[in-house]
Amino acid sequence: MWLALLLGLLLSRAGDFLALPRSDCIVAEQLCLLDSICNATYRTLENCDLAKTRFIALDHDSRVRCLNAELYLGNSSLLHCKCHRRMKRQEHCLRIFWTVHSSMTDGYFNLETSPYENPAIEEHWKTDYNELAALVSGSQLAGDATNPCLKATHVCNLSKKCVRLRTEYASICTRGVGSEDTCDRRKCHRGLRNFFEKVPEDFTRRILFCPCQDELCGERRRKTIVPDCSFQYSTKPNCLWLLDSCLEDHICKSRLADFQQNCQPADMSSDGCSQHNHAACLQAYMGMIGTPMTPNYISNSSVEVSLWCTCESSGNQKEKCDQILGMFEGNKCLENAIWSQMHQKLTGLERQKDLYYSPSLSFQGDSASTSLASEMSQVAEVKTQQDTSEHSSLPMASSVYSGAAVSWPSLLLFLSLLLSPL
Repeated sequence: MWLALLLGLLLSRAGDFLALPRSDCIVAEQLCLLDSICNATYRTLENCDLAKTRFIALDHDSRVRCLNAELYLGNSSLLHCKCHRRMKRQEHCLRIFWTVHSSMTDGYFNLETSPYENPAIEEHWKTDYNELAALVSGSQLAGDATNPCLKATHVCNLSKKCVRLRTEYASICTRGVGSEDTCDRRKCHRGLRNFFEKVPEDFTRRILFCPCQDELCGERRRKTIVPDCSFQYSTKPNCLWLLDSCLEDHICKSRLADFQQNCQPADMSSDGCSQHNHAACLQAYMGMIGTPMTPNYISNSSVEVSLWCTCESSGNQKEKCDQILGMFEGNKCLENAIWSQMHQKLTGLERQKDLYYSPSLSFQGDSASTSLASEMSQVAEVKTQQDTSEHSSLPMASSVYSGAAVSWPSLLLFLSLLLSPL
C-alpha cells in the first residue's frame, strides 16, 4: 500500500521535477522528503540550524546528531543543489541551501561558495535595449552627449518594465526623505532588489555604471539607488554590525557569498579577478544592492565604491573589520569590472543603429514625424528643467516617468516611416 502511495506521489510530481533544473534546491528537497531516511535526517538538520540562529546551546549528543545529519546529506543531491537569481521561490530555495551548508558560516565570514547557479549557464534575456537606445540617440531626448547617465535613464523610460519598477522603488525610497519622518529602509531595499532582479541587465548595468566626465553626471549616478534611504544612516555603524545583520538574512548572506566568489581579487590575474569574469562580478555587486550591506559610490567625482560603515571602536576585531571594508574598497577585481563596463565599446548592432538613427536625420516633412519630434522636444524640455532643479539626482517619483510621454503608437509609426523606402 505504501509503495503504491509513494509511486502515485512521484508520478503526480513528475511534471514539476522535469520542468525545473535538476540542480534546483527546491527539487532536491522534494526528492529528499519522499525518502523516509532522508526526510528524517533533513528535519534533524533543520532543527540544528534553527538552534544555531537562535543561539541555543546544544548538548554533546545533539551536536553529534547534527554532525551525523550533515554528513549523511553530504551524499545526497541536496549538497550540490543551487538556486537561480530570478526564481519565484528564491528565499525558500536559499533557506534549503543554507540549512545543508550551515557549517560554512561558523566563526568566519568567508562563505566559500555561492548558492546561485553559474551565471554563464543561466538563461539570458533577449532585450530591445539597442533599439530603444537608438531611438533616444536619434532624437532630442539624447540631450547632453556628455551625460551618459541621463541617456541611460531616458532609455529606461521607454521600457515599460524598467520605468515601472524604477518608479516603484523611487517612490518608496524617497518617501520621508528630507523630512522629520524616516524612510522605510526595508521596503526601499525590497524595491531596489525587485528592480535589479527583474529588469534586464542591459538596462540596469548602463544606469548604475554609466561613465561620467563631470560631477553633475556623477551625482546622478551616485543617487541612482536613493542613498539617503537605502545606503546612509544618520551615523555610520560598525562594519562588524553590518556583517552580522547580513548573515542573519538568507538573501543578504547569499548575495555576499556570490559577491565573494565572483569578485575575489587575484594579484597575479591579468584582469584582477580569480574567476576572470567581469560580468559575473558586476552581477554579484548589483545583487548586494537592496541588502543590509548595500554598497554605493562614495562621491560624485569618483567611481570608488564602499559600504556605509566604520571600523572605529572595533577592538581586537579591527583586522576582521578592515577585511569587510576591503571587500569593496580597493578591490581590484571590482574596480576593473566597473572600469571595463564604463569603457566598453559599442557592439556592432549598437554602432549600426546609432549610424542609422543619427541626430542629423530630419524629422520634418510629415505630420506624424513632426508630431513625434514635437513630443520628444517637450519631454526633453521638461526633463532638462527637472534635472537642472534637482542637479540630476535620481529618482524623484514625479520625474521618473518623464520619458514615457512618447506614445508607443507614435513610436511604431515613426519607425515605419524611417524604414520605408524613399
